[in-house]
Amino acid sequence: MLGRQAKVLSNLQEKAALHYLDRTRWPARNRLIFLLSLRAGLRAKEIAALTWEMITDAEGNISDCIRITNVATKGLSGGVIPIARDLLTAMRAHQMASNPYLPSDTVIRTKGMMSTSAQVVVNMFRQWYAELGFNGCSSHSGRRTFITKSARNIGRFGGSMRDVQALARHQSLSMTQRYVEIDSDAMRKVVDA
Repeated sequence: MLGRQAKVLSNLQEKAALHYLDRTRWPARNRLIFLLSLRAGLRAKEIAALTWEMITDAEGNISDCIRITNVATKGLSGGVIPIARDLLTAMRAHQMASNPYLPSDTVIRTKGMMSTSAQVVVNMFRQWYAELGFNGCSSHSGRRTFITKSARNIGRFGGSMRDVQALARHQSLSMTQRYVEIDSDAMRKVVDA
């Protein structure tokens, strides 16, 4: 075990968080931060370091995947992550609110700053989850939720845990497996089957 892990978010918690973020001072930016964690599995450091050139094509349009570079990641865990539909919508909304920008500019900015830090992103999640009453949740909850959901669904699409490992950008499959939340209800059903 990894010790004390961030809790995985339920579907109800996801909806509650998105509803809450839509009422914040910077809803487009905050929704994007949350969805980068939840739907792309990005770490706080990666969210803070994400640049427009990692998510746009040569014409400046939002791409169909995030091409996160090693510079923006933990260790050498860069890679390509397909962009989910709701994340794509959030990226486009944030892009419209962010013009003008250079391709090398960071996507997430805070209060007049041209960039932000991983700690600021961590603090945002901490504040949001505290206000929502989500005990045990942190900036890593979205990542754990993304990896857990991917692991539970990948077989439906002909994939394997190695594909989830690639999405998580982990060096080892055992690390990916540690992120996956155990589903006691599923275990009960399989035992009773």
